[in-house]
Amino acid sequence: MSEYAFPGSSNSPAPNEVPAANRALIADYMSRARAAQKIAATWTQERVDEVCVAVGWSVYNDKNIRVLAESAVAETGMGRVADKITKHKNKVMGVLRDIQGVRTVGLMEIDQVRGLRKYAKPVGVVGALAPVTNPTATPASNGLSILKGANAVIFAPHPKAKKSTTLACNFMREALKQVGAPVDLVQVIEEPSIDLTQELMRQVDLIVATGGGAMVKAAYSSGKPAYGVGPGNAVQLLCEDADSEDAAKKIATSKSFDNATSCSSENSVVVHRAVWDRFLTGLTREGGYLCNEAEKRALRHYLWVVGKNGQENLNPAIIAQNADKIARGAGFEVPPTTRFLIVIGEQPIEADRFFWEKLSPVLTVLSCDSFEQGMSYVERITDLCGTGHSSGIFTFNDDYIEKMGAHMRSSRIMVRQPMASGNGGAFFNGMPSTVTLGCGTWGNNITTENIHWKQFINVSWLAMPIEPNRPSDESIFGAYWERYGK
Repeated sequence: MSEYAFPGSSNSPAPNEVPAANRALIADYMSRARAAQKIAATWTQERVDEVCVAVGWSVYNDKNIRVLAESAVAETGMGRVADKITKHKNKVMGVLRDIQGVRTVGLMEIDQVRGLRKYAKPVGVVGALAPVTNPTATPASNGLSILKGANAVIFAPHPKAKKSTTLACNFMREALKQVGAPVDLVQVIEEPSIDLTQELMRQVDLIVATGGGAMVKAAYSSGKPAYGVGPGNAVQLLCEDADSEDAAKKIATSKSFDNATSCSSENSVVVHRAVWDRFLTGLTREGGYLCNEAEKRALRHYLWVVGKNGQENLNPAIIAQNADKIARGAGFEVPPTTRFLIVIGEQPIEADRFFWEKLSPVLTVLSCDSFEQGMSYVERITDLCGTGHSSGIFTFNDDYIEKMGAHMRSSRIMVRQPMASGNGGAFFNGMPSTVTLGCGTWGNNITTENIHWKQFINVSWLAMPIEPNRPSDESIFGAYWERYGK
């Protein structure tokens, strides 16, 4: 999500209407990126991996990570320094783990039976849009995945986070220089604007857009291949057999981490009545503050405000802020130890705004009487906002887990895990590590995958001649003929 007021495609200027200065500036970035990428395209896999490790260290070592975290919080006013350090450590190491030993250059696979060989080749120059909520972790994570394919990348920061994103890119450029690689494999638009970002999207070979819906729509409308992300609205379901204490600890940590800058931070939890009281007690023990009706009404009016377009949107003043600051802004006080606010959701779900994405340490809880009812509530909540993104379940019942996996229109479903860390890949699950989460056609995206190295290579399929293996008519149509006749 981004508060960057990115225009939709209907307002985007045609190429011949773009100021010549913008075209020339981006063309200069592209010329340097092309020259650098031309060199990278000649590298062996060993050389690519050497470069990736060097760049990874530049955005992983303690000194640089602290500088990046402090810069991001100071510049954007969002999140927490300690959490951003943790996020960097986990995301960068996660990507480095995922790309280690993976072939992304040259011959990457041989299938002797089918006579196929697959050759990995670069996609070229990638335009990567970074959000205000994660201005340093996003370029660090996406940058490594892009470089793994021997590509070049040009980052377009959010204007309110340009210094921090530029700082991350400069660390990566210094690492490239140290190992004798072209520094222009990583570039950043230091003075970003909507117009420059749109022009960048028109000139690059591939776009990865991590940000608000309008930004993603503009990326898809650019005329270039694009990986965008759908809106997040992560929802958990606690079944009657859930370990309520374990769930409370994990969800509280996930909800409050970096003040919910992640689109995977739980927005709502649907809780079976059998564990309702124990779960709420657990949440309050973990730093949650349960708002009363008056406080909830005050919070409702503070979290969403009517914009110039006459539509109700999230109040930018609450995004990724501390829970006590949000409470004061709404007109009430909470204990200084409060990590997140809790509100009880109301029926009908579709009429309660608290079930929408909040990008702040505010958690909505709703009770249910059965697994079936609970899953229907989770489905209705995600369909309000966030279809295709993610959902989760706390249960030990394999039948419930299977039904959740088979039924939910979610690209990722977490079982007994915190979603802020689990969705994007963690050391406790097998998801690819990333900060960019595809939501499939449910979320108007091209893929349901976690965007990682695989999305940043082209693959040539070389087919050798093999013995023909055409099936007989009987093997294909036999069962049909037997039942319905020829």
